[in-house]
Formats: sequence, C-alpha cells, structure tokens
Amino acid sequence: MERELLVYGANGYTGRLVAQQCLAAGLRPVLAGRDAAAVTALARELSLPHRAFPLQPAALDAGLDGVAVVLHCAGPFEDTALPMARACLRAGAHYLDITGELAVFEALRALGDEARAAGVMLLPGAGLDVVPSDCLAAELAARVPGATRLELALLPLGGLSRGTALTMLRVAPRGGAECRGGAIVRTRAARVRAVDFGRGPVRCLGLPWGDACTAHVSTGIPEIVTWVAVPPRLALAARLAGPLRGLIGSRLVQRAGERAIRRRPPGPTAEERARGRCLFWGRASDAAGRAAEGRLATPEGYTFTSHSAVALARVALQGGARPGFQTPSRLCGARFVLSLPGVTTGEPWVSAGC
Repeated sequence: MERELLVYGANGYTGRLVAQQCLAAGLRPVLAGRDAAAVTALARELSLPHRAFPLQPAALDAGLDGVAVVLHCAGPFEDTALPMARACLRAGAHYLDITGELAVFEALRALGDEARAAGVMLLPGAGLDVVPSDCLAAELAARVPGATRLELALLPLGGLSRGTALTMLRVAPRGGAECRGGAIVRTRAARVRAVDFGRGPVRCLGLPWGDACTAHVSTGIPEIVTWVAVPPRLALAARLAGPLRGLIGSRLVQRAGERAIRRRPPGPTAEERARGRCLFWGRASDAAGRAAEGRLATPEGYTFTSHSAVALARVALQGGARPGFQTPSRLCGARFVLSLPGVTTGEPWVSAGC
C-alpha cells in the first residue's frame, strides 16, 4: 500500500487553505483532526479521505497507520506539536508543521537525535514562520562567511486568524527572546529599532520568532535578533507593559482575551488575503565590519503558508526528507523561497557592503 500524506487540523482556518492547496498541487491527502464533524464535512466538500482522532498516544498510533508524512496544522502548537511529533517517531512518518512558536522549535530540536536514529525528519515552521526568513538568513550567511550577528525583521500587511491571535495572547506575557552565543536567552525589556523594508524607515519591536532557533541551526551565526513592524502606539504599549506582564498572564485576563478573540471571524477573507503582503529584511555582519543586507516580499501570510507547507510536504513525500531536526533552507537550499508563487526580491536580492 502506498503511504500517504496526512493533514492534521485540516478543519482549522489555515488547515483548510492547506487542504485546498494540496488539491491544486495534485495531491490527495488524508484530512484529519480532533473535530469529527468538521473534518467529515470538509472531506465531503473536497472529496478527500478523512480520519478523526485525538492527540492521545493510542489514537495517534492508529490514526497514523499507513502515513508517510504528517503536515500538522492544529494549534496551539505548544500543546499539540510534541504529541504528534512523538507519534511520528513511533510510526516512522516525517513531521512538518506551520508553527511560529519559539518554544516549539526548541522542543522539537531537542528530539533531533532521536529523530535521526528513527530515520524521521522533524521540520517545524513550514509556513510564513520560518520559510522566508530562514532562506534569507542562509543567503546572507553565505555572503558573509564567519558572520557573528544576524538581524531579521518582518512587516506583515494583512489580518490574523483566530488561532494566531490566541497564540499571541498566550505568549505575550513571556517577554522577548533572542539567540546569544547559540543559546536562547529571554529578554524582558521591549526594544525598538527602525528598519527600511524598501519603503523608508518603519518602527519595529524586538519580538521572538522561531528564527531565534532555526536561523542558528541553518547558519551557525551565534547572535540572532528578530523584529516585527508594529504601529507606534503598540510599540509604546509594549515598552510600558513590562510591569503588567503578570496581570496580562493571569487566568482572568487570559480568559477574557480568549472570549473576545473567539467572537472574531476565523481569519482574513479571500479578498483580504489577495491584497495582503509580507515584507522581510535581514542583515548579517561580522566582527570586522563586513555585512550583507537583503529584502524579500511574499504573498499574505496564510496564502504563503499554504503554498510553502504543501511544497515542503511534497519534497518529503517524494523521498527528499533528511532525518533529524531540519530547517527549510537546510532541506531545500536558500533559494527555495524564490520558487514559490508571488515571492519577489530586489535584484540582487542580497547586497554586500551595507
């Protein structure tokens, strides 16, 4: 029997886009998730096979029977990634997900030796986090051999899904994080800097992405800082929020925030996604002052994620997986991102001597 691709969390906002993109790419995955009624309805709509099972060991083992590759789209990934990844190790199935949560990258990286021994690939961040920035980081590192510092920044021009907003609410009280000396270091004070994405300076806030982990794996650069463009009022609020993080993280405030988020639409409409873009900037430098800088533009985040995640899943499905913990650029090269629809750069996309 030919082993299959399984999309878990297919009934979620991003999972649905991924399932639709699978069909557009000529793949017929098994759709799966925890909500049997929702998964069944989507499978009927798309005329695809389906399974419903919870994230419990025995159910996962049965649910992954005959599966070669899992594309995991069910968050919050801090709760769901490890159970699914461990089930993939037991089943001999390659694991990909679309997380952007730094703690998840760290946890899956810790399973790298076990995955290598099992012949299983673990590739978190197969979507907007972290494909564009990881590929940009790898290209910058190639231009500055021996670079000691890497900065990456994102300007998202589009809306948020409920799932993304819920994850942001959960991680907000934890403060920032960056890579120093190859290790993740938590930072409490919010930092601000200006970044030119090609449209003039934009105010950015130091916020942790998965790149604090993955960019070090991909490039070996010991110091990595990540930034996200935010409105001035939000940047000021973040800088003043340090003493209030305990309150923001309280059960009362978290529950109130969750109720408000769940009243929102599931995510951006198709028209909003079509209008949206995401802009990336990066700079690598060494101790001697040599540097390279680059910029990249992608389609709106959820649209990009559906294309990149399916493309990476296809690589794994066709025998291109590499056992152990992997990153997009290590698996497919720095220029993988340029092969995806709607991605644009300057020419050249990375310039030296900045």
